[in-house]
Amino acid sequence: MRLQLMGDPTQNRAARVSPRPRQPATTGAVLAAALALPGLLPQAVQAQVTAPNATLIQFKYLYYRDSQESADRMTIHSPALYLLTPVTDDWVFEIGAVYDDVSGASPYYHTTLSGASGLGIQDKRTQVDATITKYFDRTSVAVRVAYSDEDDYTSTAGAVTVRHATPDQNTTFTVGGGYSGDEVSPTVGVPSKHYKRTWDALVGISQVFTPNDVASLNVYYAEQSGYLTDPYKAYWGVDNRPNQRDQLAAQVRWNHFFDSADATLRMGYRYYDDSWDIIAHTVTLEWAQILPDGWLLTPGLRYTTQSAAKFYYDPVYDPILGPPFPPGYLDNPTGYYSSDQRLSAFGGITAGLKVSKALPAGWLIDAKAEYLEQRGDWRLGGEGSPGLENFSAQMYQVGITRKF
Repeated sequence: MRLQLMGDPTQNRAARVSPRPRQPATTGAVLAAALALPGLLPQAVQAQVTAPNATLIQFKYLYYRDSQESADRMTIHSPALYLLTPVTDDWVFEIGAVYDDVSGASPYYHTTLSGASGLGIQDKRTQVDATITKYFDRTSVAVRVAYSDEDDYTSTAGAVTVRHATPDQNTTFTVGGGYSGDEVSPTVGVPSKHYKRTWDALVGISQVFTPNDVASLNVYYAEQSGYLTDPYKAYWGVDNRPNQRDQLAAQVRWNHFFDSADATLRMGYRYYDDSWDIIAHTVTLEWAQILPDGWLLTPGLRYTTQSAAKFYYDPVYDPILGPPFPPGYLDNPTGYYSSDQRLSAFGGITAGLKVSKALPAGWLIDAKAEYLEQRGDWRLGGEGSPGLENFSAQMYQVGITRKF
């Protein structure tokens, strides 16, 4: 989970109704691991580099469930705590903790629902991360460390992010680097340990153009190496992925505040490309409507389209071998195969609604609901992978925040 405080800017209205500070990465990883950007770097920058002068405590509870046409699959319950507090006028400390309770089944192929060793999935994950930030005149330096542990996966990570604003505070530059080391211990087959490493970097710029317009551009690069295969397959070798993956993403955001409507239109586009030949485009639209008595209503819509990985195959059922095997499985010279639906070619639409209410004494309550559906024939720019079961997911989150 990525916990990041975006601050409370007052220089422009478009930033005043910017997205809430914390977005769980757990759901994103479950919905589309092929699109997930690993590491710890912030996904957006904003104008100003100003130390917060108030303590913030936040609690969120997430419920997630996904399904395919043949059956329900995964269910996740995830409570999370977050604290930000100034230590001095120019030092700020943040700490977050999240607990995931995962149960259900994951598809081996397109239609076969199962879990590790055919026994279903029961997993629990605990993650803790902490950030210390030093603020200078117009510059901040943040150092973050994180640790995550679950039944078959342990991750340790760290990152450094530097932000610098121009004298007029209208332009902010961001540069950062991160590293994570993961240990994978599959609960199927012969007991073994595998390792994965990720190095990543981000550069970004945020610009206030008018009192009503703010935009940002971020470019992200990551290099993964080591064990990148999914071990939970019915037969060893059917899922075998390269041990190297380079990822590049560029994201553009624009917020415009409409005085007449007292609302902000948020627009975003992200381009993603990696060495597995996955290319993805994501477009996001949100309308943040300010209402009387401290209410904020934000409907949103997101569309994603992606191509398939170069080693992805559509399952073929062999009457003798039984389970699906890729065409040419026995004599494929590359040795790489995967029928993971997340690596296929598809399109996906997400519709969501967020609502928040500011209360006296610095309290804020909020709730969010999202529904996602992915289909092969929803892909733009080419044909989607055939034979895919439609995938859907729903997510509900409630939270309470106190700032004092």
